[in-house]
Amino acid sequence: MKKYLLFLCLCIVLSSFITISFTQIASALKSGDASQVSKYLDNTVEITLRESTKSYSKNQAQLVLSQFFSNNPVKDFKLIHESENEGSQYCIGNLTTANGVFRTTIYMKQKGDKQLVQEMRFEK
Repeated sequence: MKKYLLFLCLCIVLSSFITISFTQIASALKSGDASQVSKYLDNTVEITLRESTKSYSKNQAQLVLSQFFSNNPVKDFKLIHESENEGSQYCIGNLTTANGVFRTTIYMKQKGDKQLVQEMRFEK
């Protein structure tokens, strides 16, 4: 019984850690602030914008996101789905901008003691 209780507590702690990470990223996306989003990026990030996918350094990714938010002023971001799979997490949400809604997918991976964004997709 003790092992079951310990396992249950561990699952709750880990799931709340994942939720906090996505909640923080969702808040940063909602504000349309690339510098806030960049706090959660790994050293190299793959970003998909309008069917074009490229890998960027963290600093380059911040500039790309800043330009994207400038061209598409953010009105809101809502998380739709979150999941975990073999040490990585992802979430799907809708980024509502002045130019329409972008389905946004974010992939994160555990690096040391942090969850870091590996990939972001913005699809209209």
